[in-house]
Amino acid sequence: MFWKPLSVQREVGRDSVVMEKKPEDTALNKAHMLVACGAGVLAATHRRMLQGIDCFFSLSMARLRVSSTVVVIFITIQTGLLLFMYARHSSFLPHSEEKPSQVHILILSSWRSGSSFVGQLFSQHPDVFYLMEPAWHVWVTMYQNSAKVLHMAVRDLVRSVFLCDMSVFDAYMPWKRNLSDLFQWAVSRALCSAPACDSFQRMDITNEMACKTLCGKYPFSKVEEACKTYSHVVIKEVRFFDLKVLYPLFTDPSLNLKIIHLVRDPRAVVKSREQSVKALARDNGIVLNTNGTKVEDSKYLVMQEICRSHVQIYETATQKPPNFLKNRYLMIRFEDLVRDPLSEISEMYKFADLSLTPRLESWIYNITHGQGPGKKKEAFKITSRDAVNVSQAWRNVLSFQKIKKIQEVCRGAINMLGYQLVDSEKEQKDLSLDLVLPRRRNQFTWSSFSTKN
Repeated sequence: MFWKPLSVQREVGRDSVVMEKKPEDTALNKAHMLVACGAGVLAATHRRMLQGIDCFFSLSMARLRVSSTVVVIFITIQTGLLLFMYARHSSFLPHSEEKPSQVHILILSSWRSGSSFVGQLFSQHPDVFYLMEPAWHVWVTMYQNSAKVLHMAVRDLVRSVFLCDMSVFDAYMPWKRNLSDLFQWAVSRALCSAPACDSFQRMDITNEMACKTLCGKYPFSKVEEACKTYSHVVIKEVRFFDLKVLYPLFTDPSLNLKIIHLVRDPRAVVKSREQSVKALARDNGIVLNTNGTKVEDSKYLVMQEICRSHVQIYETATQKPPNFLKNRYLMIRFEDLVRDPLSEISEMYKFADLSLTPRLESWIYNITHGQGPGKKKEAFKITSRDAVNVSQAWRNVLSFQKIKKIQEVCRGAINMLGYQLVDSEKEQKDLSLDLVLPRRRNQFTWSSFSTKN
């Protein structure tokens, strides 16, 4: 269940003014009584202010026989005093527009969409505490449930991580644990450098293998300790299929949440998923609600759900979204990212209130200008590759029959995300034909998604 902050109720002692009834009371004495009543109001909270008004009227109407001019004067004074005290009282209350000191970024994507690469673009930044798919622990522990049922548990875990409360892992991990018990911990530069590990410095670009060798035996308590020292907490997740599930996090005053929604051509996603069939089988079963049975997605039913979720997330965020989503959602296409890395990364960093350092800029160039498409054994690793060729590899690898089937189940998502359908094997193989169209926001509607199209 999602925990909402408890409101703090302050009880203020009730002030009272004791007034004795005397036959010889004059209008001036009763005026003094009015001032005393007003003073009682000044000493009370907003609730007592309202009672003070009642006090004024009961005195003025029942016990005073003075001219209407005097009554008007005292009403004006009373109103002014009340407004003054209300303004003073309100100035001490926390304002809902004030944001927490940390910035919280959720990279929302799906498996094999380039999200690990985007995660590293944030992880290597010296101001960022990054975790890759912490909800993996939820799905592994409760694998007999569906993705929809697990949404709330995943959301609560993500919230706790954003708040650097790592006790949330108690339900999913051994009591006595080290850094190495956390899923994909070594891809987080923050867990490979001080204060989590003394082998690297914050400004270093860390290497996963070196980190595993040098930092794995540090206690798990270092995760929370390190998290609290960063200005930005970034989480990459592939286990959300509905943006509305995250609404409570957007409205949570303890969070300053922004969403980066990373998408990729579904045909390229399928090509990449075929390199990781066994690794994805358990997750497939959870997506399809098979009660714990592992599934190979030969009929592209998981891809259909993934495509459906991208359409829903995008439309929810861009078509008449709630006010709290304003300026808190950014959609990035993987193909745009690899074609013009520095421009797209600069846009993401600006959105996240981060600056691109010269060291990061150099690393980004090297990681996107390697040789070759990457090996099968590197499917879940960030290595130097020719990123543009990687994004187009599906056109040479997949059969046209597979492509037609993928286009059938993901037609709406392909249209909405701005990719061009291919009608023949000739179009598929013609690499001079650009299938990545210029982005046009709000171009498609939910009704465009249909497996019958």
